[in-house]
Amino acid sequence: MKRSVPLDELDYRLLDLVQRDAKRPLHELGDEVGLSPSAVQRRLTRLTEAGVIRSTVAVVEPRAVGADLLAVVLVALTDDDPDHHASFRRRMQDEPAVQQCYTIVGQWDYVVVVLTRGIEENRELSYRLFVDGGAVARYETLPAFETVKAGLTVPLGEGPGR
Repeated sequence: MKRSVPLDELDYRLLDLVQRDAKRPLHELGDEVGLSPSAVQRRLTRLTEAGVIRSTVAVVEPRAVGADLLAVVLVALTDDDPDHHASFRRRMQDEPAVQQCYTIVGQWDYVVVVLTRGIEENRELSYRLFVDGGAVARYETLPAFETVKAGLTVPLGEGPGR
C-alpha cells in the first residue's frame, strides 16, 4: 500500500462489490451502499490513490485463448545464496506464463503457478525457467486436472474490527 488509510464499513462494502465486478456503474454501487454516485467515485479514487485498490483488470478465460494447461510447480534452489534467489525471482516476474509465485517454508523454496497452451509448451517453459538457469536443484510439476475454485477476491468479512 502507498499509505495507510482508515477504512470504514462503506469502504469495505464498496471493495467487496468492485472486486467482484469493477464494471458496475457508480449509480448501482451507490444504490447498494446508500451513497450518491459522486460519493462512490470519491471513495474509489481515495482507495486507489492509497493503494488499497491495486488495479482494475479484465479477467480473461484461459481456455478461450488456448491456454489449456495450468500447473503448480514446486521449486527448490541449490542453496540459500541471495543472488540465486534474486535471479530466480526476476525470472518469475519477467515470465508472462508465470501467474503466481510464492516463497514457502519446508522442503521446497517456491511454489509457482504457470499457465501454458499444453504439455509441450509447459516442458519448454520448465526447461527455460527451472533447468537452464542452473540455480534450481529440483522441481516438480503438478498439472491441474480440474479447476474447483479460482479467484483473487480478498475475503472482507463483516467490515472493521473483524
